[in-house]
Amino acid sequence: MAKLLKIQKTSMNSLKHAWHHIRRSPFQSLIACLVMATTFFVFTSFLIISQGLGAVLDYYESKPEISLFLNDGLDKSTVESIQKQLMNYPSVREVKFTSKEKALAIYQEQNKDNPLLTEMVTSSILPASFDVSVNDPKVLETIYHDFTNKKEWVSDIIYQKDIIDQLLNWTRMIRTAGLTAVALLTLSGFGVIFIILNMKITNRKEEINISRLLGASKYFVQKPFLIEGIIYGLSGGIIGTLISLGLFAYLSSELNQFFRPVVFYQPTISSFLLLLSIQSLFGCVIGFISSWFGVKRFTKY
Repeated sequence: MAKLLKIQKTSMNSLKHAWHHIRRSPFQSLIACLVMATTFFVFTSFLIISQGLGAVLDYYESKPEISLFLNDGLDKSTVESIQKQLMNYPSVREVKFTSKEKALAIYQEQNKDNPLLTEMVTSSILPASFDVSVNDPKVLETIYHDFTNKKEWVSDIIYQKDIIDQLLNWTRMIRTAGLTAVALLTLSGFGVIFIILNMKITNRKEEINISRLLGASKYFVQKPFLIEGIIYGLSGGIIGTLISLGLFAYLSSELNQFFRPVVFYQPTISSFLLLLSIQSLFGCVIGFISSWFGVKRFTKY
């Protein structure tokens, strides 16, 4: 029991010393916290965006579809012939025909909050179309190549492969940029904490030497600086993560509306607490490692 109380007292003293160091150089401490907060803001935002884009990709890959827009003036028999040809492809799940009138009704429903757009559009300028859903995405490639050459029937083709390829390119670019930014900011945070602690160590070199001469152990002298580094990492992790989560929670309805019917980001208490815990722990690790390298010079005293 006495030993436990002694450990608790030592820990409290080290925490007080660390807080004293922070208060003696507030601007340096603020810079360290801001750099770490920026790092975790970018990191958390990167994780949320990657997860959202992954959900969008999964949606399009699980619902393979191709849309064929027909030329104006085609008679009923030609339209029926096109539909029969589409139905004859293997793995076709559904062939849905949308007439000009139905296309206008869909357009009016989608833009019912903007009467100027609905008043300017009539069924005559909207094309009829076929939406083909399949079980095997490879069939879409065949349909695309077959009907690309039939310009007398089809004016345009929207193939989800193009959407998926674009999403993959965006995802790769965002992930590359995000990982690069996170790596650079992590190194910056590591370097800032390392430099700040080294400056503090240099300023207290005489004080440290006296403590060592009076019998203080290396660990006793190092501990306040290690705790100080952990405080920088922890506070930066919490602040940066909270700002990012708050921003995406605020923008979640707009993001989900833009990517509908896919839910791009849905804030929940469990995901909030989990991400905040992970980022806080990661901040403590970065702060501890950078401060540990900073105090290695104590080994020579």
